[in-house]
Amino acid sequence: MTRQRLIIAALLLIAIGAFFISGAHQWFTLETLKAYQSDFQTAFNQNPWQVAGIFFAVYVVITALSLPGATLMTLLGGTLFGLGWGLLIISFASTMGATLAFLLSRFLFRGPIEKRFPRQFASVNRGVERDGALYLFTLRLVPVFPFFMINLVMGLTRIKTVTFYWVSQVAMLPGTAIYVNAGGQLGDLESLRGILSPTLIASFLLLAIFPWIARRIVQLVQKRKAYKGFTRPARFDYDIVVIGGGSAGLVTSYIASAVNAKVALVEKHKMGGDCLNTGCVPSKALIRAARAAHEVRTAHRFGVTTSEPQVDFAKVMRHVHQAISDIEPHDSVERYSGLGVEVYQDHATLASPWEVQVGDKILTARHIVLATGARPKVPPLPGIMDAPVLTSENLWSLTELPERLVVLGGGAIGCELSQSFARLGSQVTLVEGISQLLGREDPEVGELVESTLADEGVMVMTDAKALEVLNEDGGYQLAVEHHGERKLLRFDYLLVSVGRQANVEGLGLEALGITTTQTGTFELNERLQTRIPNIWACGDLAGPYQLTHAAAHQAWHAAVNALFGELKSFAVDYRYMPTVTYLQPEVARVGLNEKEANAQGIAFEITRYAMGESDRAIAEGATQGFIKVLTVPGRDKIIGATIVAENAGEWLGEFTLAMKHGLGLNKLLGTIHPYPTLGEAAKATAGVWKNAHKPERALTLLKHYFNWRRGDSSAKKIDT
Repeated sequence: MTRQRLIIAALLLIAIGAFFISGAHQWFTLETLKAYQSDFQTAFNQNPWQVAGIFFAVYVVITALSLPGATLMTLLGGTLFGLGWGLLIISFASTMGATLAFLLSRFLFRGPIEKRFPRQFASVNRGVERDGALYLFTLRLVPVFPFFMINLVMGLTRIKTVTFYWVSQVAMLPGTAIYVNAGGQLGDLESLRGILSPTLIASFLLLAIFPWIARRIVQLVQKRKAYKGFTRPARFDYDIVVIGGGSAGLVTSYIASAVNAKVALVEKHKMGGDCLNTGCVPSKALIRAARAAHEVRTAHRFGVTTSEPQVDFAKVMRHVHQAISDIEPHDSVERYSGLGVEVYQDHATLASPWEVQVGDKILTARHIVLATGARPKVPPLPGIMDAPVLTSENLWSLTELPERLVVLGGGAIGCELSQSFARLGSQVTLVEGISQLLGREDPEVGELVESTLADEGVMVMTDAKALEVLNEDGGYQLAVEHHGERKLLRFDYLLVSVGRQANVEGLGLEALGITTTQTGTFELNERLQTRIPNIWACGDLAGPYQLTHAAAHQAWHAAVNALFGELKSFAVDYRYMPTVTYLQPEVARVGLNEKEANAQGIAFEITRYAMGESDRAIAEGATQGFIKVLTVPGRDKIIGATIVAENAGEWLGEFTLAMKHGLGLNKLLGTIHPYPTLGEAAKATAGVWKNAHKPERALTLLKHYFNWRRGDSSAKKIDT
């Protein structure tokens, strides 16, 4: 806590202490109020403005400091000022005091509490951003919730101050009116409980439900507006029509068919989408072939003498395509037809919110799920359209190994393919526009990846701006600006890996008013709905992650929300999304890294473990890398884990599982791991954390205890 916070907290404690020590709290009882009712009335009759001003100020102070007495002050206000003026004065005094209490709570406690419980409050604040005014309105209307507690708790959230003020002003009026009116019959009151009868509380509860009913009405109005100009079919051919047969579309179709919904799946190209045909599967097959060449080249480390590996690139690509062919049946038309899904292999266009035109047919469905994926971006560099450009789509048609390859983009794809082609024998130059590779990761991760690639012969250029593509003297060159100098990089092929853009063209979105964000992905709510309530999206065109397992995660939500959303719907939770970059060593992460935690102002502790300490890593000659775990300061709660190690993606799941289910490092430390394995490093990391948090006082006492048990004359006396 800062010095300023400490000073204000101390002043508040002094003020509250003085209130009770002075005996002022004894004045705020119903008996005292009734006993001095005539005195208060006489003072008001003699000096009405002065008494009203003092009353207003005292009321504001009491509510701002969360002191007991607001209820009795309200009764007194009703006695002195009557219903009209009493309601006006107390309404503003109570709201101003509540807002001051809200601001004090926010200033003193929100920062420290958010840092201590970052994940929980991130979820709370998302809810407050969406429904904060309605929640506050409900709490204010129901008298069973303590007035002061609402002020303090809402101060911990990120609800806007102006929203807190006006909602409080409006929502507290009914309750204030009842108490002010009761003040007129102060002499007849036996207890404060007599003011609120069960019937009255029930009435307030019904009133509190009204905002949710109003919200439902607003949603219905918005729904009618979205469907204006369209006629809903009397019956439907399908429960769901899925457009796109990639990972997201396949999982959506699988889940819907598993619950016996009638499903149609439309795919105009190849089943399996990018992951099977141009992404995950072929790239991992290529990476494995390149790794085999690297193992041969470096076998001398283990005392095995070999010659330089002979790479038959045509056979390498046959291995890649064989991997695709072997996995293809998992995503085939035949398999999904066998599951009960009707598969159409044609182009799909939205004809209305419930109609999809497929070729010359119109399919009607209660819900439509868009899962058309994304494609590689090609930057608009001068001359690039006339050059031999490769992307993750057309790369797999190569039959000859490029002698000189320039890779534009140092993200996951660019780094993976740079290492692979260098290992297969290409002369590779990797160009990245920012100061590090893998820009989303911590700088030390980027540095380790850069040094690894450089050691394997890749020329890495960071902070390099691509300018244009030239074709001079019979050869292609990429002009870049690097450290203030213009440089020309010769290449046979330019491999572009600068990101992906959603496939939204030709779907008929414009006629339905479905829009995209600046990044090209759809504008969706947290349940994956577009502005048309029965049209959903998932996968690469939905963002924010363009990963196969993210697409599958979203697909579950899209299917379940579409089919059962009227009963129960689910917001997509991305907090525990694992990511892996398939280099050697692999870069695997779940949750926050140091860079993201700092950017979000989240406090953390770091526990590190070097892979050079792992017995299995030493035996394998794979000591490059480390584990870095972020935890909440002083607590055994994981908020992020980064692993840079051999096969890191294979054992990242242990940290993902721990975070998802609230397991700390103590639980990992107490779990038996087989020895020797690389995954045992997770337990070793937990041991490092435990050692840093060992109870020093208890250990000192144990030392004295064992000295005493041994009869050591130098043992110190143990305090009892």
